[in-house]
Amino acid sequence: MLFNDIAYGPIHSRRLGVSLGMEIMPLEHKLCTFNCVYCECGWNEPVAHPKLPTREEVKAALEAKLSTFDFQQAKLDVITFSGNGEPTLHPDFNGIIRDTCALRDRYCPSTKVSVLSNSTQLGRKNIVEALWLCDNRILKLDAATDEMMRRIDMPVNDQLTVETLINWLAQFNGDFTLQTCFLRGEHDGKIIDNTTPKELNAWYRTIERLRPKQVMIYVIDRKTPEEHLEKISPDEMEQIAAPLREKGVPVIISA
Repeated sequence: MLFNDIAYGPIHSRRLGVSLGMEIMPLEHKLCTFNCVYCECGWNEPVAHPKLPTREEVKAALEAKLSTFDFQQAKLDVITFSGNGEPTLHPDFNGIIRDTCALRDRYCPSTKVSVLSNSTQLGRKNIVEALWLCDNRILKLDAATDEMMRRIDMPVNDQLTVETLINWLAQFNGDFTLQTCFLRGEHDGKIIDNTTPKELNAWYRTIERLRPKQVMIYVIDRKTPEEHLEKISPDEMEQIAAPLREKGVPVIISA
């Protein structure tokens, strides 16, 4: 499932409400620093020279949408950057976010700007600066142990560690939403399960360290590139959320 327009929707997001989607990765294929077994965009494809929409094209596409949107008849909760891979890989990501915030302020000041990111570019100062401009920083951490993170997310950089991701996430002093997909299954003969007591306990400890303002947990919802995956039940998702809620941590479940 790929998004073929720079600005698409609005659509109803199960996590964010009425969302205008922004695609700043290639429109023909996925480009990501992860190769997640559950990604609805499929597997990474080796492309020598990926074609990205320019900053000017992104700005024009967003303004075309906002200038014709009837805000008297419909609401727009959020402008969301996600799509065909990792949006923070765009070389003009900082400028694109600045343009987006300016257009938002002109046309719909109450609309939020959100970025869904896999957290792998948080070691870059310009990316962190851009994310601070956004209303919602929704940052992935699918597992709190290296072994399970690598089985689920299969990072392109096979030296990436959970501790590195945690240190990068800590830059936001809790002012972000931590996002985790829970799943079970198998890939390349290896068991995938971030719902075991070992994995959950490590995840809970990480949340206690980072103290995010919100935790967003969800399950696979569409066809996945790895077929041997199991969707976690709503009851089990409630059980996963319960210890956090008991400690006052806001948890959103999309099951």
